[in-house]
Amino acid sequence: MNAGLRFLVAARRCEIDALEQLAHTGELVGAIGRLVHALQKERGISNLFLASGGTRCGPERLRQIEACAALEQAVRAGFERLDTEARRVGDSARLFSRIAYVLPGLDALPGLRRRIAALALTPAQATAAFVKLIAGLLAVVFEAADGATDPEISRLLVAMFNFMQGKEFAGQERALGAAAFAGGRHDEPRQQQWLHLIESQERCFQVFGEFASAPLQALWRDCQPPALRAELERLRRIAFAGPAGSALDTGLGQVWFDGCTQRIDAMKAVEDRAAADLIALCEGKTAQARAELAGYRELFDSAAPAAFFDEAEPLAPASYGRQLERSVLDMVQEQSRRLQAMNDELATVRAALNERKLVERAKGLLMAHHRLSEDQAHKMLRQTAMNQNRRLVDVAESVLAMAEYLPRPASN
Repeated sequence: MNAGLRFLVAARRCEIDALEQLAHTGELVGAIGRLVHALQKERGISNLFLASGGTRCGPERLRQIEACAALEQAVRAGFERLDTEARRVGDSARLFSRIAYVLPGLDALPGLRRRIAALALTPAQATAAFVKLIAGLLAVVFEAADGATDPEISRLLVAMFNFMQGKEFAGQERALGAAAFAGGRHDEPRQQQWLHLIESQERCFQVFGEFASAPLQALWRDCQPPALRAELERLRRIAFAGPAGSALDTGLGQVWFDGCTQRIDAMKAVEDRAAADLIALCEGKTAQARAELAGYRELFDSAAPAAFFDEAEPLAPASYGRQLERSVLDMVQEQSRRLQAMNDELATVRAALNERKLVERAKGLLMAHHRLSEDQAHKMLRQTAMNQNRRLVDVAESVLAMAEYLPRPASN
């Protein structure tokens, strides 16, 4: 029975190793959230700087760059910490691949900033560059959620990812709306993109609500004052009141930008609370696992062979041995039930992540075979789903099932 208990101890050690790695990942996710928020702010300031020909927001931009640089170093340190643990991680290939992808983007930031300072980019070009980098950082968060092995931690990571993604869509909507109002009009493609960003936010926050704890959901509701929501909805209606190309009041540009900024800044409180909850959850589960491991070891130590050959009490050893055997078997059965429950819960949590994977794969297929942009591919999927009264993920599955029948992409 000592051998069985030894393997039970080893299994618990593996769980502790996984929890410790999740704790490192949780700290990294929090650092990424802070950097993304700072980059979103730098993106907005840079747009105002470029749109004004460099006459506005110059000092603010330099201060924001300094703030981003400090947060970037924290993220890089988090990457390095994960890398030192790579030998102990069995299923982190996708996570590390995402990190490998995003690091060149961080390396390219100084060059992007120099081009902005030289007014060598348009606001749209600068926005696209920041969007690409932020998307790469959020992909790291997605892989962290997908690789989590504890259902409670996985649920929180899924909630965090969707909230961060929704916040990024809100930032893109801020930039698009500001450009539309500042230009005095916007065309049909911009209107369609705007609608896509609104719908994407709603979907992200819906998934967040499905997986977030009650306190987090309450904090999110408190961060959305009715007056602010009403004002932003009013501005949206103004933007969509007339047909494409209709004139817009340029004086509303700053009103729109300020209102969106207030909303996005309020979202930061939700991100910070979720990050703190994640670290606390990892620490609590690790402490509990260590306490249980200590109990296993104590039982293991008490099962020394000498205890079974005490001639002074010939009946006690046999009785103790049967009791020990029952205790170990009870622990094995309890652990088996717990692991099965965890697997069942993880399957439920990962269903939301798998839906996103299917939609992203279907979009990539349409982009490759029909030379579409990401927005156009998403619009095609969404329109098909509406026309056929089907879920978006079901349409995506159908597209992927027909992949071998699609024409090959034309070579350049």
